[in-house]
Amino acid sequence: MFVDQTKIYVKGGDGGNGMVAFRREKYVPKGGPAGGDGGKGADVVFEVEEGLRTLMDFRYNRHFKASRGEHGMSKNQHGRNSKDMIIKVPPGTVVTDADTKEVIADLTEHGQRAIIAKGGRGGRGNTRFATPANPAPELSEHGEPGQEREVVLELKLLADVGLVGFPSVGKSTLLSVVSSARPKIAEYHFTTIAPNLGMVETEDGRSFVMADLPGLIEGAHSGVGLGHQFLRHIERTRVIVHVIDMAAVEGRGPYEDYLTINKELKEYNLRLTERPQIIVANKMDMPEAEENLKEFKSRLTDDHPIFPISAFTRQGLRDLLFAVADKIEETPEFPLMEDEEEDNGINRVVYKHEKPQTEFVITRDPDGSFVLSGDAVIKVFKMTDFSREESVRRFARQLRGMGVDEALRERGAKDGDTIKLLEFEFEFVE
Repeated sequence: MFVDQTKIYVKGGDGGNGMVAFRREKYVPKGGPAGGDGGKGADVVFEVEEGLRTLMDFRYNRHFKASRGEHGMSKNQHGRNSKDMIIKVPPGTVVTDADTKEVIADLTEHGQRAIIAKGGRGGRGNTRFATPANPAPELSEHGEPGQEREVVLELKLLADVGLVGFPSVGKSTLLSVVSSARPKIAEYHFTTIAPNLGMVETEDGRSFVMADLPGLIEGAHSGVGLGHQFLRHIERTRVIVHVIDMAAVEGRGPYEDYLTINKELKEYNLRLTERPQIIVANKMDMPEAEENLKEFKSRLTDDHPIFPISAFTRQGLRDLLFAVADKIEETPEFPLMEDEEEDNGINRVVYKHEKPQTEFVITRDPDGSFVLSGDAVIKVFKMTDFSREESVRRFARQLRGMGVDEALRERGAKDGDTIKLLEFEFEFVE
């Protein structure tokens, strides 16, 4: 089965907790604080593996949680950083944030890597908090939580040439005779239920990858039939080979077929119409094909080369393959990402800035209590060790510094009111 789109959950490892410890060796006067820092949590990293062709591995395993950093230890020993979690993906994988719809990475080359979820930094041990005013602090931090997100993986085939056309016009047959690909071929619509790739070699030693893209039907751009699922795979191809049934076996006019498919390509993504197109007049071994070809040429207004062939008898294939190879050599890659430079020439990873974090949000529950939420305040909360008085006081100072106290007063909070944060409750003190 060919899996070309899937949604998964990834979470970077949490940082290790910092330690509260003191030196007690016999000959170390005034030993002081000696708590080490926690180690960094592991990042979740995607790496391109050339041998992979589908996203099948993600069909059953959809949760990826990286390991946390080691906790800090006494004698100022730092916890060990966790090793990154490496997940292999096929070339042509585009990773998108499921919530914001922003592209996180566009992975195209073997060995290319991208960090999808960052691990948290390790919490600081009490050695870090020593000051002249407080030389022996009983204060440390918990590790920073790792980044967690749901991402959509989408596979765009890295083919140089895309075969497009109605079902049953002979695309699979053409691919099978020009390459070693062996697609399933039969006389019914939507024979091809997954894109087939074949390596084609011309007589003069040039080679390219050709993809037989499943049949388009009218309305595919809006999701009719197998719609978007397959139009996606045309996006990266440099040359579009438009296969037309000149014998009109299905009873449709060849020129109408041509207009319909091109309209679908245009509706889906305007950039597709910029690609060079080669028209293949297939089934020329059948009666009426010659007449239809003459009529087709007389009606054609576009300046696309036409190659009459018969995939069945293999007539005309040699010239067609030479023309396709020539066209690939003179056509640069088409970057589809809006952020990529036009003259880039190659699809590179696109890194977006992270969304701005909301410091805190205050809402009210029906029982009158105040509910505190927001990225920054939750992060500070999770990094606080509430078992130590000094850490609790520091947490209160941090909230005050963020403006939480002032905002609560403005919302009408009074002494003794309940403040909720995650599943915990606090009392507001003036």
